[in-house]
Amino acid sequence: MDSDSKTSIEQLKKLLLDFRDERDWEQFHDPKNLAEAISIEAAELLELFLWKSPNDVTHLLKSDAKFKDAVEDELADILSFILNFANATNIDVSRAVSNKIEKNRKKYPVEKAKGSATKYDQL
Repeated sequence: MDSDSKTSIEQLKKLLLDFRDERDWEQFHDPKNLAEAISIEAAELLELFLWKSPNDVTHLLKSDAKFKDAVEDELADILSFILNFANATNIDVSRAVSNKIEKNRKKYPVEKAKGSATKYDQL
């Protein structure tokens, strides 16, 4: 795999399926376990930012290769488990994201939401 601009979601899903199948791990890749794994890995990403200010994080991502590598590893774990979950549940990720964006367009119209972090039900 080369880069985001040259790799499709389908290619990543296939790569993960091959990796899983080479290790006979399909037995562990049920939706419940994969949902738990997503949450756990997201918490591990969050842990990297614990007790750091937003400015500290920005600085570390630019200046500390070890920190950035740790962030990349956790992001990769999360995305891998998300794609494994999509494989296990036969969810088309591109369609799901597009559908969700359309729902969010209705919940967060530009004229009400632009520049605001207010939740949709309070706009």
